[in-house]
Amino acid sequence: MRIGTLKESYTADAALFDSRTQKAWLAGGAAVLVLFPFVASDYWLYLACLVAINVASATGLNILTGYTGLVSLGQAAFMGLGAYTVAIGQLRYGLPFWAAIPAGGVVAMLGGVLVGLPSLRVKGLYLAIATIAASFIAHFLFANLKITGGTTGLSLRPAEVFGLPLDTSFRIYWLIVPAMLLMVLGAANLFRTRVGRAFIAIRDRDISAEVLGIPLLRTKLLSFALSSFYAGVAGGLWAYFFRVVTPESFPLLMSIFFLAAIIVGGMGTILGGILGAVFMTLVPEVLKLVFDLLPGGTETTVFLSPVRTVVFGLLIVGFLVFEPHGLAEVWRRIRRFFHLWPFRN
Repeated sequence: MRIGTLKESYTADAALFDSRTQKAWLAGGAAVLVLFPFVASDYWLYLACLVAINVASATGLNILTGYTGLVSLGQAAFMGLGAYTVAIGQLRYGLPFWAAIPAGGVVAMLGGVLVGLPSLRVKGLYLAIATIAASFIAHFLFANLKITGGTTGLSLRPAEVFGLPLDTSFRIYWLIVPAMLLMVLGAANLFRTRVGRAFIAIRDRDISAEVLGIPLLRTKLLSFALSSFYAGVAGGLWAYFFRVVTPESFPLLMSIFFLAAIIVGGMGTILGGILGAVFMTLVPEVLKLVFDLLPGGTETTVFLSPVRTVVFGLLIVGFLVFEPHGLAEVWRRIRRFFHLWPFRN
C-alpha cells in the first residue's frame, strides 16, 4: 500500500517499479524505442546510438562517483581499453561481437582495479589526479604499442548476426540500445543489494562504514571494477559503431564530458546518469540545428559556432547554480507534484 510518495513496507520501498503508472510509462517508453528506428532518419538514428553509448558509460561512472563518492577522470581511458580489446579481438583472434564486447569489459575492469588501488589512501581531488595520470598512461600505450596500430589506430569490420552485417545505424541500433537497457537495469538492481548499499555507505561516511564491517579497499575496488566494466562495454559498442579506433578517440575531454553529464543529470541516481548523458549529447546538436536556421547560411553558422559552445557552457553553469541536484531532482519534483495533485496547497 502506498500513501502519497511514501511506502508502508521495506519490500515496497525496495521495489524497482513502485506504481502502475510508472510501469505504464516504462512500457510506453519501450514501445517508443522499438518503433523509433522505423520512423527516424539516419541522422537521428546516429544520435540515438551515440546517446545510448554515452548513457551506458555515464551510468558506470555514476556507480563510482555518484554512489561510491570516488571522483574519476579516467572513464575515457577505460572506454579506450574496451574499444581496443574489441578491435584486437576481432582482427587478430576472430572473436564475434558477443564475445569481444564482454572481453572489452573485463580488460577495462582489470585496468579499473589497478587504477583504484590508491583509493584507500587518497580521495577527492588527489584521486582525480591519479585517474588523470592513468588516462595519460593509457593514451601513451594506445599510441605507441604495435598491437594497437600506433597513431593510425585500427579499423574494424561490422559486427555480424547470423551473417548479417550491422553496417547501418538502423541495424547497429538493435545491438547498442538493448545492451544499454540491460546495463541500466543491472545498475538499478545493484543498489537494491548489499553491495550497492555498501557503496552508498562509503560515500556517506567511509570511516563509519568500516566500523560497521564494510571492507573499504575491497568495496572501493569492486566499485572501480564495475564502473570500468561499464566503460569497457560502452567502448566496445563505440568501436562497432564507428568501426575505427585511434588514440585520439578517447581524450581527457571525454572523461570531463561524462563527469559533467552525471553532475548535470544528478549524481547518485540512475535517472540522473541517463538524463545527463542525453542532455550533454543532444543539446549541442539542438543548438546546432537552431543556429543553422538563422539567416545567412553557412557563413553565419561558422561565425556563430563559438557562440553555440558558450551557450552550451552557460546552460551547464545554470544547472549547477539553480539546480545543483541536477535534472533528476527536477523530475522528482514534477513527479511529487502529480502524486499529490489535486491536494497540493
